[in-house]
Amino acid sequence: MRTYHCIPLFIWTYMFHTVDTILLQEKPNSYLSSKKIVGLTKDDGKMLRRTKRGWMWNQFFLLEEYTGTDTQYVGKLHTDQDKGDGNLKYILTGDGAGSLFVIDENTGDIHAAKKLDREEKSLYILRAKAIDRKTGRQVEPESEFIIKIHDINDNEPKFTKDLYTASVPEMSGVGTSVIQVTATDADDANYGNSAKVVYSILQGQPYFSVDPESGIIKTALPDMSRENREQYQVVIQAKDMGGQMGGLSGTTTVNITLTDVNNNPPRFPQSTYQFNSPESVPLGTHLGRIKANDPDVGENAEMEYSIAEGDGADMFDVITDKDTQEGIITVKQNLDFENQMLYTLRVDASNTHPDPRFLHLGPFKDTAVVKISVEDIDEPPVFTKVSYLIEVDEDVKEGSIIGQVTAYDPDARNNLIKYSVDRHTDMDRIFGIHSENGSIFTLKALDRESSPWHNITVTATEINNPKQSSHIPVFIRILDINDHAPEFAMYYETFVCENAKPGQLIQTVSVMDKDDPPRGHKFFFEPVPEFTLNPNFTIVDNKDNTAGIMTRKDGYSRNKMSTYLLPILIFDNDYPIQSSTGTLTIRVCACDNQGNMQSCTAEALILSAGLSTGALVAILLCVLILLILVVLFAALKRQRKKEPLIISKDDVRDNIVTYNDEGGGEEDTQAFDIGTLRNPEAREDSKLRRDVMPETIFQIRRTVPLWENIDVQDFIHRRLKENDADPSAPPYDSLATYAYEGNDSIADSLSSLESLTADCNQDYDYLSDWGPRFKKLADMYGGDDSDRD
Repeated sequence: MRTYHCIPLFIWTYMFHTVDTILLQEKPNSYLSSKKIVGLTKDDGKMLRRTKRGWMWNQFFLLEEYTGTDTQYVGKLHTDQDKGDGNLKYILTGDGAGSLFVIDENTGDIHAAKKLDREEKSLYILRAKAIDRKTGRQVEPESEFIIKIHDINDNEPKFTKDLYTASVPEMSGVGTSVIQVTATDADDANYGNSAKVVYSILQGQPYFSVDPESGIIKTALPDMSRENREQYQVVIQAKDMGGQMGGLSGTTTVNITLTDVNNNPPRFPQSTYQFNSPESVPLGTHLGRIKANDPDVGENAEMEYSIAEGDGADMFDVITDKDTQEGIITVKQNLDFENQMLYTLRVDASNTHPDPRFLHLGPFKDTAVVKISVEDIDEPPVFTKVSYLIEVDEDVKEGSIIGQVTAYDPDARNNLIKYSVDRHTDMDRIFGIHSENGSIFTLKALDRESSPWHNITVTATEINNPKQSSHIPVFIRILDINDHAPEFAMYYETFVCENAKPGQLIQTVSVMDKDDPPRGHKFFFEPVPEFTLNPNFTIVDNKDNTAGIMTRKDGYSRNKMSTYLLPILIFDNDYPIQSSTGTLTIRVCACDNQGNMQSCTAEALILSAGLSTGALVAILLCVLILLILVVLFAALKRQRKKEPLIISKDDVRDNIVTYNDEGGGEEDTQAFDIGTLRNPEAREDSKLRRDVMPETIFQIRRTVPLWENIDVQDFIHRRLKENDADPSAPPYDSLATYAYEGNDSIADSLSSLESLTADCNQDYDYLSDWGPRFKKLADMYGGDDSDRD
């Protein structure tokens, strides 16, 4: 294979000679000077076979970032089949063919059409083939070749971060690693020193240093203190070409913080603290705060306060405020100015997390003296006890002293004290107290059964200063006295069967007593002295606070005695003995053979009189049937009362009936009998409403008889007045129409029904004299013209 390099400059030729030499050492079979190329292929590792190739070409190389004006010549493709007569055509395909790389199809010369960047792509794989122009067939098999891009130093080193943040404990030794920075160069690390990076420090000396090859930053000074300086800014440079002159460089910034360690003990800013406290402050009161300073931070500055010694170690306490790291002085015991006026304490402040590496610097604690002065104040009276318990019998007389309370003034002046009862705790004013000596006495009689305990409050007040007062509870227990007689515990409904036998138990009674004797209740039962021997019943004391009632004779009769009264004497054994008499009511009842009560009423007596059960049932059925009939009759009667008699459109309540029958006038006595209106007796019998049956039958009011020949108008007016005053009138609106025309008309009757003469013989001229209302009639009947019409 032959390669033609048409390079005018010697330097260019020398550079390619050097590159070719290196590549031949890497790949001995990539460049062959003979005409034939012999290739070896391996088939399953068993047989090797030679292959004959007709291509003549080289592996090509280009420099990146070419800045010349002409296209950059790459190389030439040639085959031994090319006779130079122009019959062959060279075609180039693959990476960048036609765009980055162009070929002269006649000569096989390859040129780079654009500037190339190795960092974008370092090699290109292309394929070449030669075609006979006449036949269009390939004269050689298609073959691949490579164009490699040689690197130049055109990229500066770049750090992985623009800003680094790191920390290192204070007081660290020299050479302590802080952080490692890394810079990368995009140039080819296998070609020259373009990608060889060296680190150096531009800012941050003499505190820190950097390893030139690894980029590890280390401390350069011993015992750096965070309290003196906490933040450092270091600038690191990375330069390629091994750091030689002409190399490219990049920088980054590293912010380094010294972290805290517990290397400082707490210190009080002052050695003595002074506080004042009134003697009456309650327990737990905060008197003041003290604080020790520690330049450390976080848990290294946490401290705890404690009382080391002093005469007030038992009276006061100190607690630590975790938020502010302060010591709070509190009151532990009640203070008394009269006993001691000044206390002195020694308070320690120590770190809770000491660092063993720095214990040699000294103890990590400090001590301060705290002095507390007690102030005298006017204190209220103090009772000798926290509370008082007084026991008194319930039969104590009014005005008797039952107990005493005592209080004193703790101040040095020892003021006089007066006592009183808080009436909010003794609303009934049962107790009183002597204001001078505190003796409590009764104002009313006591009753343990109504109120066994009384809880009152006594107030002690200084006479000179009434604002100073104290209160104490007094519990008064009322002791029981046997002042109540026993009585039946409940009401007993006792019965005895008629067929009872002697000695049969019919009732067990128990009693109750409001008293509460210390040894418990014990009751006794006896007959009353007046009836010590009862012929019917016996009282048996069961010795357990109950008594049994026993029958004494054989059989009882309700006909003779239906109820027995048995008085029982009940008394207790306390002092003084209290007794009462309870009367037991015993009814005689009918029972079955097992003694179960059947009946104790009067009905049972009727059964014993001789009526059978069937007769009683028949009587009850008859009574029940009669009751049902009465109820049904009453219901039907009520329904008939409310049912209207006129259930149609002619109901006078809701309709107005109009009669259009004109009739024959007043003289027409054949169509209507006016005597009906004139006869007052015709309405007297039916004054009630006919449309609805009345709920209540009112007494019919008789009217004064009217004469038959009375004027109709007067009759109607009188009837209207009667209807207005009638209590049985309908309770709703109604309309009554009376068509009365009057006495007589000045024109007499205009009816032609009773005319005796013919129309032709009558004279109607008088109609013209009646006025304009009769003008039409006068025109119709008056005059000859009208007759003709």
